[in-house]
Amino acid sequence: MRTTVGIIGGGPAGLLLGRLLDNAGIDNVVLERRDRAYVEQRQRAGILEQQTADTLRAAGAGARMDREGLVHHGIELRFDRGAHRVDFPSLTGGRGVVVYAQTEVVKDLIALRLADGGPLCFDAEVRAVEGVTSDRPVIHYRHEAEDRTLTCDYVVGCDGFHGVAREAVPASVRTTYERDYPYSWLGILAQAAPVYDELIYAHSARGFALASVRSPTVSRLYLQVPNGTDPAAWPDERVWDELDARFALDDDPTWKLERGPVTAKAVLPMRSHVTEPMRHGRLFLAGDAAHIVPPTGAKGLNLAAADVTVLARALIHQRDTGSADLLDAYSDTCLRRVWRAEHFSYLMTTTLHTDPAHSPFDTRLQLAQLARLATSPHAAADLADNYTGLPLPR
Repeated sequence: MRTTVGIIGGGPAGLLLGRLLDNAGIDNVVLERRDRAYVEQRQRAGILEQQTADTLRAAGAGARMDREGLVHHGIELRFDRGAHRVDFPSLTGGRGVVVYAQTEVVKDLIALRLADGGPLCFDAEVRAVEGVTSDRPVIHYRHEAEDRTLTCDYVVGCDGFHGVAREAVPASVRTTYERDYPYSWLGILAQAAPVYDELIYAHSARGFALASVRSPTVSRLYLQVPNGTDPAAWPDERVWDELDARFALDDDPTWKLERGPVTAKAVLPMRSHVTEPMRHGRLFLAGDAAHIVPPTGAKGLNLAAADVTVLARALIHQRDTGSADLLDAYSDTCLRRVWRAEHFSYLMTTTLHTDPAHSPFDTRLQLAQLARLATSPHAAADLADNYTGLPLPR
């Protein structure tokens, strides 16, 4: 099989890139190693930056998001048993975020691609990528019990940290930067109506907690736990009790979460990772294949969307003008935004979590920073600007 752009990975990055290229008339094939049911059910991010939501709308993939997504105009910070709201529109010139789960974005993009007849192969395990420094890279994969090849002009790896694409960049030319954090998140999905209008980020002596949403009837909630925690050690009642304790307010002692059946529970390690460069020859890395952020700043899905938007623009530019200048600049262009998001996510993570090695002095520094966010318009504006999403670089 032959195509212009071979896309490895049928998650949000690969599917969005495919959609953007389809709309521009650039042929492409998406190869996904999992089956459709798995891809449409895996729980991931749920916050879309303004730029990501606008990109989906412009691509013709935002109709259900606009019907069912929840537009949020701020977040609440809780610390010292008090609550402080950060208002996004007043600090950013009108920007906000949309709460719309990654699973729903993926469902929408899959449905559009299948309706348009775009090549999308599930259960297609990519075994190797060869010839990325030539003008005809080849993807070797197995599909329907047969070994197959896909010859491309360009290969895009959207297959995650453990995928084949990242490993196809020789170790001699790639540099890895990473940080592991001394805590994890215990996350639950619950059939319980949120009793809050916007996300709540809580710093407490007991550890961090986050109250998020998936819909008017489904809550997504997280607790900071030690690395290596077994979810089975946290029965549902213990989770709910601990969440209430970490969200407690002095001026509203009756404030409690709405409880309901827990439908999913998992422990998520926290790490930061960047691979440089994001391009080698005609192989381009996007999303988790190039970078991972701790989820505190809600940047993972949004960085992936930004990567493929920049890449689609560069491929269209090359097709229309014959110039490869935007493709040549792809890695540097994306990495500027990646490192800004890494820094923001690091600050959010280290400011809100209780490090096991923290001294009382460290805790007072955290509280001083949180107080500044609550009282300084300049500090709050910086948080709001990064949270709602920085403009795509040109």
